[in-house]
Parts: sequence; structure tokens; C-alpha cells
Amino acid sequence: TLNPATTGPGAHLQDEVGFLSDVQHGTLPAVSFIKPLGPDNEHPGYASLLRGQQHVADLVNAVKASRFWKNTVIIVTYDENGGRWDHVTPPMVDSWGVGTRVPTIVISPFTRGGNVDGTQLETVSILKLIERRYHLAPLSARDANPAVNDLTQVFDFAHDKEGHDSRDSGE
Repeated sequence: TLNPATTGPGAHLQDEVGFLSDVQHGTLPAVSFIKPLGPDNEHPGYASLLRGQQHVADLVNAVKASRFWKNTVIIVTYDENGGRWDHVTPPMVDSWGVGTRVPTIVISPFTRGGNVDGTQLETVSILKLIERRYHLAPLSARDANPAVNDLTQVFDFAHDKEGHDSRDSGE
């Protein structure tokens, strides 16, 4: 039996059609996660890298063309390195470690842009950024750990790329 709290039209977990509809109709929630399925997920062996990256570009372009873009942060990241295997042993910060390095791209009018940031991050850094932005309590000891970075070093939230001071918008 499917859990009605996580499935169906009123659930928090929706497919991409709902996401694109929300973008188009101006009803996008404050935070959305998209996990591409099947041939769009870039997993090696059965999915096309080119098709998957075009899929991501289409989703990003839909948001960039919407009224949401001026206040948006898009984080594109992978599990299992997206098939791009790494030769570096991951650092151990606790018994779980941070896992293997994975590519992550941050797209936003607030990024400092034009650089590659070498700060050690982990998947929970995304959660920590959301918690910081919305003044939420940490969900676990991992995201509560001050040693875990929260991605803020890649942003300049005081000014967008067009030189507007975002502090004037009430955000």
C-alpha cells in the first residue's frame, strides 16, 4: 500500500510535470528537489549523459524564464559521482565520512560566478543552506556540526548580477 502522505496529487512528492506547471503558474514552493528518472538521470550504463544534461538545462531554463529567477538558487549535484569516478580517497570527518567527491554546479543570480570553489562540502551542505535560509533547526547532528559548510561562500546575497541591492526587496 502506498503512503498517501507521500504519493498522489496532494502529496509533497510530485513528478516533474508538477514542477514545470508550478513554475509556469507561479505556484512554485520555496524549496523543490528534482530527481530525474530513467533516461534523464545520467546513470552510466543505461542513460545518456547528453540527454540528461539537456534535461537539466531545460529545467534550469524554465526557471530562468520565470518570475522566480531573481530569487532562486539552483544546485545541480549527483549521487555516485554521476559516473565521473574520482581517484581521490574521501576524507574521514567521522565514522561515515563525507563520501566520494561529486560534481556540483550552483546556478543563481547570487553566485559569485566565474570560479571553481574548492571548499570541502557534502550533500548535507545543501540541507544546511536551506536551514540557514529559512531559520530552521538542524535535523541531525551532521547538519548541526559547525565544521560542515553550508555553501554560503559561493554567494553574494547583497547584490544580484544586475547590480540591484537585494536588501531593498524585503527578501
